[in-house]
Amino acid sequence: MSSAIMEVIDTSVVNVSLPHIAGSLSSSVEEATWVLTSYIVANAIILPITGWLANYIGRKRLLMMVVTGFTVSSVLCGLAPSLPALIFFRVLQGTTGGGLQPLSQAVLLEEFPGHERGKAMAFWSLGIIAAPILGPTLGGWITDSYSWRWVFYINVPIGLLSLVLIYWFIHDPPWIRRGALRADLWGLGMLAIGMGALQIMLDKGQEKDWFGSDLIRTLAVLALVFLTAFIIRELMAKDPVVHFSLLRLRTFATGVSLAAVMGFVLYGSLIVLPLFMQTLLNWTATTAGLWTSPRGIGTALCMPLVGFLLGKRFDGRWMLVAGFATAGLAFFGYSHMTLDSGTWDIFGYQIIQGVGMAFLFVPLTTLTMGPIPQEETGYATSLYSVTRNIGSSMGVSFVTTWITRRSQFHQTILAAHLGATNLAAQQMAAGTAAFLQAAGADRVTADHKSYALLYRMLEQQASLLSYVDVFHIMGILFLAVIPLAFLMHRSHPHVSVSVAD
Repeated sequence: MSSAIMEVIDTSVVNVSLPHIAGSLSSSVEEATWVLTSYIVANAIILPITGWLANYIGRKRLLMMVVTGFTVSSVLCGLAPSLPALIFFRVLQGTTGGGLQPLSQAVLLEEFPGHERGKAMAFWSLGIIAAPILGPTLGGWITDSYSWRWVFYINVPIGLLSLVLIYWFIHDPPWIRRGALRADLWGLGMLAIGMGALQIMLDKGQEKDWFGSDLIRTLAVLALVFLTAFIIRELMAKDPVVHFSLLRLRTFATGVSLAAVMGFVLYGSLIVLPLFMQTLLNWTATTAGLWTSPRGIGTALCMPLVGFLLGKRFDGRWMLVAGFATAGLAFFGYSHMTLDSGTWDIFGYQIIQGVGMAFLFVPLTTLTMGPIPQEETGYATSLYSVTRNIGSSMGVSFVTTWITRRSQFHQTILAAHLGATNLAAQQMAAGTAAFLQAAGADRVTADHKSYALLYRMLEQQASLLSYVDVFHIMGILFLAVIPLAFLMHRSHPHVSVSVAD
């Protein structure tokens, strides 16, 4: 769990440090975003093959290797003398860190007996949920108090502790066939190109105007061709790198789909709420980071209850229904926020969302992995994690694109109502101009400033409406997927099912 939390924190903690990294390394903020993109791309490539690597190398040996690599590359990132060097070291960090989540999840699912899986996943998920929420706040504090380089150095003590714990307590299960599998280099190459192209497309799409850009169109074609070829090859291979055959299990296929939706909404909201707080409410980055953390309180309070209910064989499908409904209602609550909203207006909805997420993460993982044979657990957790990751990337891309495009749409609609025929607008402009003239401005300057202020108000309202649209869509999406929960079988923790079944 320590290694997984270290990796998850690192995906979000660097975000707030980008302006400092850009200034320190003499580059623009746009160029510095490759520090994030390079990590995400490397992470996405390694995630799907983690289960295969664990069987090929040995799970304990692989864990020791990736934790060591992640810790060393973190030090190198902190020491990087230039932006290209930092991007290269971030690729190494993403490559070694990509397997930490699915590996740790697989270990817990195998080490605990079926009736205790819910408790184990509750404890594990508490860290996985809290990490991306606390990451921006932690990153901002470290950067402001010390230096952006310490954002990477903090991984060293956690990495060393994790290595010691893995060495003492982790052992390979008997079904790990170390060295018995064939390395499919063609398949790995297709996966690397396809996943790399997909992640760069999702990360840079809005910045490059999506399919108006030759680069994005090229990346889309590469992703489609190589990922399709990879899936076909894996379905025909004797020793596939990714076990797509697991998707024949209805419960697993449904769980993976719901995980993608959950990642879409969760990570999209982690972007949209701080943006709303900073751009429209004019809060500082530290304040915004601090007030996105209350959802972690709701999650922490409910996780023990979730683990207890699953331990008592409570039907996890009804917990999913409660989770999707509660979190969905929280997003409808966000949609009622205005430009005058304060911290306590957001606090309650954050708690409600956190409660909903607690009833989603653990039951979804437990139900999804319920029918998976033990020897396939590593492959299943890899596929589950990569699907959730893709959903997360799509959620972030959707949020940034939607806010920009819908803000322009609402601005056009509102501007059409502020012409010379709109009496209220003309009275407001005249009143503002009169106030400015009374303050000492000449008539022409007062008129120009009054219309500029009016247009500024229009922009803010248009932007607010675009955020409301995003909150509505996320709430509707969560409510719409509720029926899918009943496509899953109720988990029977003591029964193992083969993939053929």
